[in-house]
Amino acid sequence: RLGGLIQSFADMLKLVFKEDFSPSHVKYKFFYTIAPAIVFFCSFLTFAVIPFADVLVIDGFEYTMQAIPTELGIMWFLAYAGLATYGIILGGYSSDSKFGLLSSVRAAAQVVSYEAAMGLSIISMLVTYGTIHLNDMVVFQGQIIEFFTIGGTSIGLPAWGIIMQPLAALIFIVTAFAEANRAPFDIAEGESEIVAGYHTEYSAMRFGLFQVGEYAAMSASSAIIVTLFFGGYHIPWVDTETIQSNIYVVFGVIAVSLVYMTYGLTKWMKKNYSWADENDSRAREGKILSRAFWMMTGAVCLVLVLFITTGLGTNGINIATAVIQIGTFLVKFFMMSLVFIWVRWTLLRFRYDQLQMLGWKVLLPLAILNIFITATVVVVFGS
Repeated sequence: RLGGLIQSFADMLKLVFKEDFSPSHVKYKFFYTIAPAIVFFCSFLTFAVIPFADVLVIDGFEYTMQAIPTELGIMWFLAYAGLATYGIILGGYSSDSKFGLLSSVRAAAQVVSYEAAMGLSIISMLVTYGTIHLNDMVVFQGQIIEFFTIGGTSIGLPAWGIIMQPLAALIFIVTAFAEANRAPFDIAEGESEIVAGYHTEYSAMRFGLFQVGEYAAMSASSAIIVTLFFGGYHIPWVDTETIQSNIYVVFGVIAVSLVYMTYGLTKWMKKNYSWADENDSRAREGKILSRAFWMMTGAVCLVLVLFITTGLGTNGINIATAVIQIGTFLVKFFMMSLVFIWVRWTLLRFRYDQLQMLGWKVLLPLAILNIFITATVVVVFGS
């Protein structure tokens, strides 16, 4: 019901109130206990450096739209994403189970083979952007790759990472799937081969922490992919200054777009729920959701109309720009997350030998080749 939200809430309650059973044969209780927490916290800490909007200026004070505005940038993500794998290794090893042990060995081999290719693909991006600070990378992607000029207007493509470095983007996205243990790289779980892998001996919220950590890692990977390769919080061809100078036009475009999308969504829902019998309670679900969406759309449009008619001060324009950029980032983020889910629906799990061959014989040589190509282009044509 309600797009699966109720089921997710029910699953959470079920895990909270289940018995937290620890097998008697577990020898290393400390490692067994902290392993799920390592996966959980490291997966969430990777979000700390993601810039959700450009620097917000209010009354002359600058506020960075990152939880931790560190200069480490992408290095922070690599460190904590890799550290989460140690939780999987500890969980499998400390379970004192043959299935858990096999899972931990698989996880260790996988992280070594794919971290190398991921790191080398990032080197190409560092050469391109000239910085390791994530917000500076996003600001760089706000530029336009100019093809020609018409009437003083540059015509070209946005300088997104996937356009400037398509091979690095492909390598990073593939290795991000492996980093997050998502299908088709989920050999550490391998339900058809080793029962449930590293969380075979876990139950209740310890098992829940592993599951939440996996989806948090997937979400963090989606966020970093959007940041590095899809322009981050930038609307295509529109940078921060353009939004601020045309804020009321942007409000109008947002209002019209919301009405159009809500209309399309309600039409789709009406078609999707047409099978339901009149006496079925689910026949009313589509109507309830449609009305809720129209009410939210109407409320947002009303607020936008008020802003357009009454006007905004400098601080108001800056705040509105930040909200628009956060919304833009979230749209890209959810689309990338959908790709993760779509791949899980579509592709079968790789065999262990196929996974290793892809990592060492395909992705790693391509990443090294891409570094040489990038360095050559920079030396010949300049930065």
